[in-house]
Amino acid sequence: MAEVPGPAGAGARRRSPVVSPKGRAVGFWVATALFALHMTFTAYAQLKLPQVAAAFAHLGFPSYFRIELSWAKLVGVLALLIPAVPARMKEWAYAGFAITLVSAIIAHLAVGDGPEAWGWAVGAGVLLGVSYFFWYRKD
Repeated sequence: MAEVPGPAGAGARRRSPVVSPKGRAVGFWVATALFALHMTFTAYAQLKLPQVAAAFAHLGFPSYFRIELSWAKLVGVLALLIPAVPARMKEWAYAGFAITLVSAIIAHLAVGDGPEAWGWAVGAGVLLGVSYFFWYRKD
């Protein structure tokens, strides 16, 4: 068989779609804003809602950890949203959130919780990954 000429042929090189700088900026801000809203709400819930405090106790965490984690989330959200924050600090914020979300999934799985408990952490992790992807690929 002969190779089919043209872009659809077997020897053709595939090109990944190119995202414009504006598209990357929009993708970054949409994912980052949704992630920041999620983290801000969970930080508020951890500080104010008794059922969230009970969930932390269910996972075996001390009360002070819930408060510490809430304030760390708020600082991380600010690091992601403020453009003037140095890139190194943004990297640390992304890493801290990734560790937090993976740890939340592990904690829920360790006590036998189902997807209704750890699914929020997975969804937030997807948003964090999309935000990081677009932030890292900026020109």
